[in-house]
Amino acid sequence: MSRHFFVPLSSALLCVLLIVPWIVRASSAEGGFDGVVDSIETRYHVHAMRIPFLGLVSFAAGAATQGGVAGVHVATFEHFSGPVDGEELNRMVEEKLGQGWERMIRETSRHGGEQTLIFSRPEGQHMGLFILDLDGHELDVVQVSVDPDRLNEAIGKYGHHHGEGDAHESD
Repeated sequence: MSRHFFVPLSSALLCVLLIVPWIVRASSAEGGFDGVVDSIETRYHVHAMRIPFLGLVSFAAGAATQGGVAGVHVATFEHFSGPVDGEELNRMVEEKLGQGWERMIRETSRHGGEQTLIFSRPEGQHMGLFILDLDGHELDVVQVSVDPDRLNEAIGKYGHHHGEGDAHESD
């Protein structure tokens, strides 16, 4: 291959490698987890703290549970202030999550200082969970994909088996 052909080709390839991830990130930010987080930042004038090395944490969680947990996303908003309209928050999350998500739980305190939203959706063998929890001045947003059977097996390895040894304690 001639040098005159190699330089323009490698430059074009480098541009594609840099631009495509940026375009994908920009388009994915419109909805889903990032869309919800971005909307909260814009609406309530707060900044999300993202967990560093979360990809590594997600990988470790998947390995530790033999694939029971995957795709972990976490954002935390500290010093969250101001009243939160539960209807508005629920509507915003539903719009940004997109199709396929179904709300399982919505709990709102009387004054709006505590709010919990839990959504789920089928993801093949996995179940997607999206959790938003506002507790006073801290708002946590978590999205995770779990394989209920594998997760139950992994938890069962460490769980206490009720009934075993209990007879000895009551004697």
